[in-house]
Amino acid sequence: MPTASPTVNTTLPIGPHAVQPPVVLAPMAGITNAPFRTLCREYSGGKGLFVSEMITTRALVERNEKTMQLIRFDASEQPRSIQLYGVDPATVGKAVRMIAEEDLADHIDLNFGCPVPKVTRKGGGSALPFKRNLLRAILREAVAGAGDLPVTMKMRKGIDDDHITYLDAGRIAVEEGVTAIALHGRTAAQHYGGTADWEAIARLKEHVPEIPVLGNGDIWSADDALRMVRETGCDGVVVGRGCLGRPWLFADLVAAFEGRPDGYVRPTLREVADAMVRHATLLGEWIGDQSRGVIDFRKHVAWYLKGFAVGSEMRRRLAVTSTLEELRAGLDELDLDQPWPSGADGPRGRTSGNNRVVLPDGWLKDPYDCAGVGEDAELDTSGG
Repeated sequence: MPTASPTVNTTLPIGPHAVQPPVVLAPMAGITNAPFRTLCREYSGGKGLFVSEMITTRALVERNEKTMQLIRFDASEQPRSIQLYGVDPATVGKAVRMIAEEDLADHIDLNFGCPVPKVTRKGGGSALPFKRNLLRAILREAVAGAGDLPVTMKMRKGIDDDHITYLDAGRIAVEEGVTAIALHGRTAAQHYGGTADWEAIARLKEHVPEIPVLGNGDIWSADDALRMVRETGCDGVVVGRGCLGRPWLFADLVAAFEGRPDGYVRPTLREVADAMVRHATLLGEWIGDQSRGVIDFRKHVAWYLKGFAVGSEMRRRLAVTSTLEELRAGLDELDLDQPWPSGADGPRGRTSGNNRVVLPDGWLKDPYDCAGVGEDAELDTSGG
């Protein structure tokens, strides 16, 4: 078990908020809703920063019903953190001002890292930093509209190895008043394949020493998080796929940064089963329908059971349950005394890579021209 090094800073300043330890839950579509954030926060003892699913600025401004539900925070969530996606500076500005004026959140993160085609084909997410002037315009509108709220951004290295943008984007962010930057050490073309480039995180930290830099990519354990901080000099870590089906990873992260290796969580299958039922229950309460909550939970089943001796037929049964009773009954048929499997700490979630990035026509012709990007490029639904 690792122990915290004296060289590791255990507090991350995000505007007026001191995030301690410097650990952030990455926004993940369909995952980091209020129920999952509640679970992660409970395991962490309320420590760290937990960010909402991606909220599209157009949907927020139009007060889309689903979007308004996605930005509902539990009373215990402090600070309240929203991630916004937008392509049109004016729409982004309206959304940020709405958040500030209506006290909808305490922190705003801007998404420039999403690599999925429905986002990049509009020029958004990880495609957008290639257009330097557009990036600057969006950041300027966001910071101006946020008032006292801190604005951060999350990005990737670039579109592909021939179109690397993160150093230029980092400098623009500093100049426009962004509070902190998170860098996923992959290009959009890599999606989640290959190995994250932690050296790029180190270079960004050297390039923008004025503000905190957070590292993201291939943090599968608390040991990985400490190693990233030590090797790159980054000010904190952003954890995404590593906590899928494993919300107690945040207990490990807190313990690691506080130098308490005895605080690591290694649950038995019985404890995992209890967490699964609680997760599904919270989803049902949040949605307002128990059955829909269990159905939404289905995507998590394989992640929770990773590494345990559970037959394929039982895994299939558990992944099609529709009620809490069915879920609990299926879990009770397992050998619940199984200890935490040694192989369950490794990679999980999507691993595909080397994808062609879908971009608007002519997007790569000029890194500064952003003509033709406007309100019609905005997505109208939230959640990725």
